[in-house]
Amino acid sequence: MRDEEFESFVRRSRRPMVRTATALTVGDPHLAEDVVQRALVKLYLAWPRVRTMNVDAYARRVLVTTFVDERRRPFFRRESVVRDVPDRPDGAARGDFDPELVAALRTLPRGMRSIVILRYVENLTVEETAELVGCSTGNVKSQAARGLAKLRSELGLPEPRRADAAPPATNPSPTTP
Repeated sequence: MRDEEFESFVRRSRRPMVRTATALTVGDPHLAEDVVQRALVKLYLAWPRVRTMNVDAYARRVLVTTFVDERRRPFFRRESVVRDVPDRPDGAARGDFDPELVAALRTLPRGMRSIVILRYVENLTVEETAELVGCSTGNVKSQAARGLAKLRSELGLPEPRRADAAPPATNPSPTTP
């Protein structure tokens, strides 16, 4: 029963997990697959306890913490991850991510990148993101705002105009008496 439930979960959730991991690893599909695989192993080990919870939320949290652990402790890895695999054609398996966006995401610190991806790729709420990352909602809001500002700057995009901002001042035409 346990294995069938877990297998069903993996069939339903693996693709979205890989998409999230690919975004977290800024377009590295090989590292993304490794992160997902490690996260699924952790999830399987905890499955008897987890299956009664919100499994999708728990799986997302495991995925993010596995990604962060992967980056914090590279000396624990058995394999050495390389940027480009020689037998892969250029640009293959990069997912749906724009190369310019991937390059801009690489400029963000890991924590900020995680928050931006969870908020704007995974469409999680501030509260869900804060819970997954293990920080305050205020930190999520400020990191997301700073991350978006940095991405806009890297991509050469203008700052959005606030809805409550006053319209640009116009020069009044000179009046004639």
